[in-house]
Amino acid sequence: MNINDLKIFEAVAETGSFTKAASVMFTVQSNVTARIKSLEDEFDTKLFSRTSRRVELTSEGMILMQYSKQIRHLVEEAKNNIQSGDNIRGCLKIGCIETTMALKVPEILNTFDENYPDIELEFKSDTRDSVLSDVLNYNLDAAFVSAPVNVKGLEKICIKEEQLVILTSSKGPNLQTLIEKEPLKIVVFDEGCIFRERLESWLSHKGILNYKSTVLNSIEGVINFVEAGLGVSILPEEVVTKYYAGRGIKTYGLNKQLGTMNTILVFRKDGPQSKALQCFIDMHLEV
Repeated sequence: MNINDLKIFEAVAETGSFTKAASVMFTVQSNVTARIKSLEDEFDTKLFSRTSRRVELTSEGMILMQYSKQIRHLVEEAKNNIQSGDNIRGCLKIGCIETTMALKVPEILNTFDENYPDIELEFKSDTRDSVLSDVLNYNLDAAFVSAPVNVKGLEKICIKEEQLVILTSSKGPNLQTLIEKEPLKIVVFDEGCIFRERLESWLSHKGILNYKSTVLNSIEGVINFVEAGLGVSILPEEVVTKYYAGRGIKTYGLNKQLGTMNTILVFRKDGPQSKALQCFIDMHLEV
């Protein structure tokens, strides 16, 4: 077994096809078949179940997948740490939710680039559950998410406490009048968004079960729809005051349980961390 065997194994699992995996790995299907057969012989088990439509991991294959990602990650980290010598360089992939992208990423980029110009930062904005999964599966090095997070294999440090507020149009009825109408219109991000969860929890607490959701994928879109009177929403107060103070938006406070959001930075516990990731973590520990 070698690292390339594991790459081929992961390609088959991700594409669900020996043919597609061969294309991704720039090889022929017979080589993919031979390398998977070699792995199955070495581990003395079937790694894939084959149907007429798709190739899928067996339970044993799923176990190997976790080790494969970890092995390949460790090899890459070893190369980066050895080859960089005293210089700190590399690429970090960081996940975050939409509001963190708007509020913190510009500041992080400026500060980090001043101190570590040879480290490239890439940011991915997605839902909380998605970026957590990406960190666990080695697709991201770390992620900014909302607490609490109790996931085996992840370490975390506290970054910031934020206050959430309900948003309505300043040109329309007040919040109490709006929630008395049926169905109440709300403007939210997709499923898995912490702000959507908090808003739906608030509605449930108020006994409001009949509401109509408009799903958007950007803060700007949410602000535009709320300002136009097309629904109520919820966002961090800092987002509204810092970027949308001049807009036709009115805010309403929430109780401590629903209105407080703690942002944390999560990263994997396993194995040695790259110098680049350690620098990124240390920067936030010093704040």
